[in-house]
Amino acid sequence: MSTTPEDLLTQAVLARLDEATDPRFDQVMRSLIKHLHGFIRDVDLKPEEWMTAIEFLTKTGQKCDDKRQEFILLSDTLGVSMLVVMLDQMRKQARSTGKHAMTEATDATVQGPFYWPGAPDLPLGSDIRQGAKGDATFYSGRVTDTHGKPLAGALLDIWSGDGDGFYDLQIKDAGMQARARIRTDAEGRYWFWSLKPTFYPIPMDGPVGSMLNNMGRHPNRPGHIHMMVGAPGHVGLTTHLFVSSSPYLDSDPVFGVRQSLIVDFEQQPPGKAPDGRVMDSPYWSAHYDFRLEPQSAS
Repeated sequence: MSTTPEDLLTQAVLARLDEATDPRFDQVMRSLIKHLHGFIRDVDLKPEEWMTAIEFLTKTGQKCDDKRQEFILLSDTLGVSMLVVMLDQMRKQARSTGKHAMTEATDATVQGPFYWPGAPDLPLGSDIRQGAKGDATFYSGRVTDTHGKPLAGALLDIWSGDGDGFYDLQIKDAGMQARARIRTDAEGRYWFWSLKPTFYPIPMDGPVGSMLNNMGRHPNRPGHIHMMVGAPGHVGLTTHLFVSSSPYLDSDPVFGVRQSLIVDFEQQPPGKAPDGRVMDSPYWSAHYDFRLEPQSAS
C-alpha cells in the first residue's frame, strides 16, 4: 500500500466511510472518491483551477429555476445522461422476461431539460399544437411488446419544440404547447397531429454554453420530438424520434441520436389525411412503431 502523503489522504477519506450503513451508498462514494482523487493527480490540478471548477458549479446551480435545469444540460453535454440511459436500459432488458423476444425494445435516449409534467390528456387523433408555430405533421404507429403483441391503452406523453426550435417553456406566457398525453386504441395504434420539429441550439447563455464554446463545440440539436411511452406490466421508455433530413444528426451535443430512432418525414399534398381530416395545404407525416419490454415476473 502506498504511503505517499497524497495516497494516505485518499485512504483516510475512504476510511471515513467504514461506518456507512447503506451498501450501495458506500460503493458509489468509494468509487467517486477514488476517481476524483485520481483525476486530480492525473491532471495535477492547481488550486486556482479547482476554484474555477467550484465557481462553475455554483453558477450552474444559480442558473436553475422551475423552468430550466442547467445541471441536466451539463450532464447531457458531457454524455453522462446518455451513458446512464444506455446502462439502465441494458440492465432492465437483461433481467426482464423479454430476453427471448422476437425483437428488442425501442432504444431509449435522454429526457432533456424541457420536460414539463402535467401535459393535458387528449383524445386519440387530437391536434396537440395548441397554437405552436410550425408545419402540420400527422404522427402514427403502434405500441407493441417485443413479441409483437399490441398494447391497448398504452400511454404516450409527447412534447417538442416549435417550428422555430423553441419550447413553450422558453416562450413567455405561452402555456403548454405541443404537449399532450394520449392512449393507444384496442389494437395498440396511436395517431395525432403536431408539427415537424426543427434543429435548435441548446441554451448557451449559462455556464454550460461557456464550456461548449471553450471546447469548440456547436450547440445545435437535430430536429426531434420527445415521447415517454408506458403500459402496465412493461418497462417504460423515454425516447425521441429524429427527423432524417435534419442537420446535426452526426454531432448532437447531448449524444442522444440513435440510428433506430431516425425517421423519414414525408411531405403530403393537400387533401384527405389518413384520419379523414381534409388538409387545405401540404403537410408532413411520420410513422413509427414502439416496442416495450415486458417486466420481469419477479
